[in-house]
Amino acid sequence: MNTLTQHEKRTSETQREREQYVTPDVNIYETKDGYLLEAEMPGVSKEGLEITLEGTELTITGRRSDQAPNDADILFAESRPLNYRRVFELDPTVDTTKINAKIEQGVLVLTLPKTEKVKPKRITIA
Repeated sequence: MNTLTQHEKRTSETQREREQYVTPDVNIYETKDGYLLEAEMPGVSKEGLEITLEGTELTITGRRSDQAPNDADILFAESRPLNYRRVFELDPTVDTTKINAKIEQGVLVLTLPKTEKVKPKRITIA
């Protein structure tokens, strides 16, 4: 899996100016069966998550829910109220039909299985 990320959006200039993103921190692990990608996106729920796949380009977009109560004014805030976005170029050995995603406590976990033809196989000796 190529961990090269793209930070530019492929949209019109006016949309780029309206919506800004921060890049979530990720950890990527490789197993014999595939890859495991963990992305930290505090404040993002299942409803605010969008994962798209175009060819071998995987895009993760997380929109934060409004955290302040309706009748409250913010006095002090250290976190930036920006959404998350990150793009990955997947290795051709990833079986894109079997990608699995779950988000729990602001951590997105993507399971990216390898195709059967590239998994190691044990050959029986006759």
